[in-house]
Amino acid sequence: MNAINILAHLKDRLSRIVWREDGSSIIELAIVFPILLILFVGTAELGRLFYTYTTLAKATKVGARYLSTSRLVVNGTATDITNEKTAARNLVVCGYTDCTGTQPDGTPKTPIVAGLSTANVNVCDNFSVPCNPVIPAGPIKYFRVEITNYNYSAGVWNLATMTGQASNTFYFALKPGTEMRYMP
Repeated sequence: MNAINILAHLKDRLSRIVWREDGSSIIELAIVFPILLILFVGTAELGRLFYTYTTLAKATKVGARYLSTSRLVVNGTATDITNEKTAARNLVVCGYTDCTGTQPDGTPKTPIVAGLSTANVNVCDNFSVPCNPVIPAGPIKYFRVEITNYNYSAGVWNLATMTGQASNTFYFALKPGTEMRYMP
């Protein structure tokens, strides 16, 4: 071996002793892993939030479509639409016009989204005060079905389930709604 090779070999050995890198990948993993875990869980929770909002929006569309295509005028006289509004609320909540009893496969009827009830569904027309404070005269022109006071609970980020303290609850208010014209 010549002197240059010996010096290069000694320099390499010395740099390995001075700059030890044993265990550095574990430290890098310890730093990066929590960040990646938060990003992954946050993405999954955002997907769940999007799914819940889309499900609620589609349910309001089904309820508004049910009312807009109902026969509210029979033999030239307008019928009482209280039953149709109740059926539309039930349709939004559980997918059936009656939320009591069982589904065709024998399982009980449950809300399409956890925590949703008929109290969260607001059904109104152009004669209803919540939608139109000035009540006009004439035929029904439209129906509006909307979800009100529904709080989406962020499951993974909900610290109340982990700590048992109700004060740490993390909610988003979701308020989808659909308006459709009445089509007699």
